[in-house]
Amino acid sequence: MRERDFIDVADFSPDAVKKLIQDAFAIKADPGSYTSALKGKALALIFEKPSLRTRVSFDVGIHQLGGFSLYLSPSDINLGKRESVADVARNLERMVQGIMVRTFSHRIAVELAEYAHIPVINGLTDFSHPCQAMADYMTVLEVKKRFEGLKLAYVGDGNNVVHSLIHAGIRLGVHVAIATPPDYEPDAQVVRWAQENAPATGAKLRLTHDPAEAVKDCDVVYTDVWTSMGQESEAAARLKVFQPYQVNGRLFSLARPDAIFMHCLPAHRGEEVTDEVIDSPRSVVFQQAENRLHAQKAIMLDLMR
Repeated sequence: MRERDFIDVADFSPDAVKKLIQDAFAIKADPGSYTSALKGKALALIFEKPSLRTRVSFDVGIHQLGGFSLYLSPSDINLGKRESVADVARNLERMVQGIMVRTFSHRIAVELAEYAHIPVINGLTDFSHPCQAMADYMTVLEVKKRFEGLKLAYVGDGNNVVHSLIHAGIRLGVHVAIATPPDYEPDAQVVRWAQENAPATGAKLRLTHDPAEAVKDCDVVYTDVWTSMGQESEAAARLKVFQPYQVNGRLFSLARPDAIFMHCLPAHRGEEVTDEVIDSPRSVVFQQAENRLHAQKAIMLDLMR
């Protein structure tokens, strides 16, 4: 993977992550100054998973930067089956100036980056969701005005969103507490990476099976769906296992009085979060969603200009 790809936040230094977030703020504050920044450049949007926020934010974002997009559905490509990932990469690099991929296997995103001599952006894989994390921490800074010393508590499944929250949190000096049921913890390699890199920024990672312990006195409470795309057959079992991890008024009350609630959406209301929390004045979920647009515009601008 080259430096001109955005596959995982862990691939970037703390300064590089902070700069991308500052660039996103600059774009959000004055979008008119960037309307020709990527004039005439094309971004291929490869989708093997359905999407609302990812598709709209990348599609609108590249257009607002002066470029244009091409949507490629599973039936258009069928990555690795109709044609190898390497061959798709070699074809696209001759026709477009960037690739965004939202897929299941993380290896597909890595392979595209390996073979395409144009920027590749990870729009989501089963391992990570780095663009979401950039928008998340942009939102945290927007509301809390700082990173250092903040505590973010995540409650639920140790999934791709968690991996990227850990990567970005460690790079930014945020204390991250993760509460999951036993056997649903984050990937061990992500945990090891965090332990190795946390001292450089003063960040901390704590894993627990007790949601109250994670949320107590935190500044941000974050959750995600209990059953991700591709896990539908596990939905009934997961519903039972994760019930004690619901973010409701009682659990949220353990956080700081000015704590905010975050969710990457879509939300399964009544499961991982109750209406009283997600619809409360302290919920910033739609601010998060908007910031996907600005954060991804900053990423595209950095990679494709």
